[in-house]
Amino acid sequence: MRKLPLACGLLALLMLSFPSLPCLQAQTTPTTDPGKRTSAVRLFIDCQAGCDRDYIREEIPYVNYVRDVHEAQLYLLITRQSTGSGGRRYTLFYAGQQEFAGMKDTLSYSSGPDDTQDVVREGLTSTMALGLMRYVAKTPLSSNIQIGYRGERQEEAGQVADNWNHWVFQIEIQPGLSIEQRNKEFSWDLEIDIDRVTNEWKIENELEFDHEKEIFLREEFDEEAETITETRTEAVTRSWLIDNKTVKSLTEHWSAGIMAEISSSSYRNLDLRASLKPAVEYNIFPYSQYNRRAFYIRYGLGYVYQNYSDTTIYNKLEESLFEQSLDINLQVRQRWGSSEISLVASSFLHDFHKNYVGLRGNLNLRLFRGFSLSLFGNLAFIHNQIELPKGSRTAEEVYLRLRELETNYRFQFGVGLTYTFGSIFSNIVNPRF
Repeated sequence: MRKLPLACGLLALLMLSFPSLPCLQAQTTPTTDPGKRTSAVRLFIDCQAGCDRDYIREEIPYVNYVRDVHEAQLYLLITRQSTGSGGRRYTLFYAGQQEFAGMKDTLSYSSGPDDTQDVVREGLTSTMALGLMRYVAKTPLSSNIQIGYRGERQEEAGQVADNWNHWVFQIEIQPGLSIEQRNKEFSWDLEIDIDRVTNEWKIENELEFDHEKEIFLREEFDEEAETITETRTEAVTRSWLIDNKTVKSLTEHWSAGIMAEISSSSYRNLDLRASLKPAVEYNIFPYSQYNRRAFYIRYGLGYVYQNYSDTTIYNKLEESLFEQSLDINLQVRQRWGSSEISLVASSFLHDFHKNYVGLRGNLNLRLFRGFSLSLFGNLAFIHNQIELPKGSRTAEEVYLRLRELETNYRFQFGVGLTYTFGSIFSNIVNPRF
């Protein structure tokens, strides 16, 4: 008779510690109310634009958020691109699955350059909710949805004139300071962007100035004199860049442009570098589909002048060259995942052996339920370092990366495997800790 209270106590303790145990939940009576969330649309969000998922789940509680695309009735892909004003344009692609197969839609939301994170996430979430309505309307939860309008009843005629004619200016200054007992670092970065983007023209102007200075203090022990001396080492790197890119839209597949640059870099042994390169680009897919797929080929041919700080390994202090470049890029974003692969090549016309070939790619695959694979890597063959200075490098230049080092190749690779199992839902938001 004394064992019964002990068993009841253990059962109560289990219920408090593990409220979601299936065997205990089976004793509860499941709800049959059609208005409950059990009948909500199962949504999978594939957001490559930095979405605030907790905010979305709180503001849109009338769908079930699942963490596997194979469990979803609705797939939502959100991509982001920069706009001419300095803001962001978000594109939302809806694709129905299972019961909603064949139901597709596309919406967009544009944020301003000065919009705060809260304003952006509110606008994006509101746009997302609008796109969900046609799917929610086919579920019993539609009876709980109310649609309202907060705008003016009548719209005034005419549009607001753009006094800046699409020109956008941005100035960013970043001074930096880091101090330790034996190490000090000072940096000064300045960036100015002047852009104008329309459907017909894209003009981007950029000015950058970077200056970094590091001071190292180290102690050396002289065994003969039995004294400790302190040495001071200074490392300075500086660079600046003035860059212009002007592009004209020709058709849905063709673009033409010209790229101009003036720069200087102590790291690359360049007192002055000036280049002017016209280029043409062909996109196999229409540019209007860029958010989901793009396959473009770009070729450029131009003039380069380089003036060096120190005599190069080819005994040059300055030279004029002609250079050609080829860029082939394929990008795909679909419900199965995303992939991008690009081939970049360039060479000097006076000597085709002085060239650069780089291959870069990444792949993210949802192979089957709960299992995903990601691969990334890049491989470059480098034979165009004509600016390398003669002579050997000091220890400080090597360790602190003050000067460019000779190399014939560069390789990076990584792989990631993810397997997730358990509940398919991810509706709950818990911000504690």
